[in-house]
Amino acid sequence: MKDKILSFLKQLSEKTKPILNKGAHHGAHHAKAAFSGLAGLYWNLSPHNRYRVRLAAFAFAILSVGIVVGRLTNVNRTVKIESSGKALKVENSGVLELKLPGIKLNPEIYVFKAAEKVEVPVNIKLPGRLAFNAEKSKVLSARAPGRVERIYAFDGALVDVGSPIVELYSPEFLSAQQEYLLSSKTAQVLETSKTMSDLLGDARITQQAAANRMRNLGASDGDIKSIESTGKTQSNLIMRSPLKGVVVKRNVEPGSALNSGDIIATLADPKQLWFLGNVFEQDFRMIKQGQKIVLHLEAYPDKDFVAYANYIAPTIDPQTRALLIRADVDNSENLLRPDMFVSGSLTTGMADAIVVPQSAIVRIREQRFAIIKVGEETFRRVPVKGYDLNSKSFAITEGVERGWQVLTEGAVLLNDRFAKQED
Repeated sequence: MKDKILSFLKQLSEKTKPILNKGAHHGAHHAKAAFSGLAGLYWNLSPHNRYRVRLAAFAFAILSVGIVVGRLTNVNRTVKIESSGKALKVENSGVLELKLPGIKLNPEIYVFKAAEKVEVPVNIKLPGRLAFNAEKSKVLSARAPGRVERIYAFDGALVDVGSPIVELYSPEFLSAQQEYLLSSKTAQVLETSKTMSDLLGDARITQQAAANRMRNLGASDGDIKSIESTGKTQSNLIMRSPLKGVVVKRNVEPGSALNSGDIIATLADPKQLWFLGNVFEQDFRMIKQGQKIVLHLEAYPDKDFVAYANYIAPTIDPQTRALLIRADVDNSENLLRPDMFVSGSLTTGMADAIVVPQSAIVRIREQRFAIIKVGEETFRRVPVKGYDLNSKSFAITEGVERGWQVLTEGAVLLNDRFAKQED
């Protein structure tokens, strides 16, 4: 290439030589005059500016030489670029394949086991919460106008049947006591006279009516017998608990004025609860009354609670698009509390699945994955479908086949390598 360029320049110089010789005389004269003008301008400059002109000329000369040398030199060399293969392979199905050449996983940390299919129950998830059993709850309310004189049981207090809750002053209760006392004394007088048996019957009827009126106002049979035996009325009415349980909520304060129907307190039995769960539309056809529901709570991850469905709502909630299911829950151990969130599991049948520990499942947002070993240095992260059998086991229904080597321990650690390669 260099020889071709030199030959071309030699031919060009021979062709242009006559022309240059012809104008050489005139050109030399003009060049001499131009050079004299430039020299005059140069020497008229200050020493500092003359120094800057010399530097510019020197730089221009170096640049010109570099351009000529670059054109005469062949720079079209072949450059070898080494490409390193990626360690992570991504498939269209969402499966990731990771290669770890030269790396041996510690068998004490990373445990692989062959997948085996077993028969497991098919469960439906029922999210819900606990509540007091309304059939075992009572609302204590004022049955006549009055005033709160004293409170015996405050919020959270344990009460038994007949335990005093509040003490009320009620004019109607005083009137009912006087009526009962009067009819009782009248009956006692008439009992001594055999000729007034008709009046005695009327007196007994009046006495019984007065007793019933006192009961309707909240008096107990003990209060009535006490009035009859002592012959004296009580100044205040004591409202008592109708059940054995706990005071859930108190609605009055000492000195409060009450009207008929005002709520005094709410009482419930904490040992009898309800589970209120939601069944989604696609699953409600498999729900029947009497079915066994296993309840799981975050407060007791290793304990299962059993309930039995006793009510299925006739309509679907238009907002949640779910069907309400209710079940009785025995809380005799007093471990549960109302309004606890509960995850219910209802068994509807049996199916074949691969059961792995919960530690084998990698959860990324709403998806679940398992890691399998396909070679000595090759691993795959595959998406799986299934459900939690319990807090320790997971049933894989899709994504893993029988005989595959599934990573049961250390899946989270190895998944970090997948995540780093993805980044």
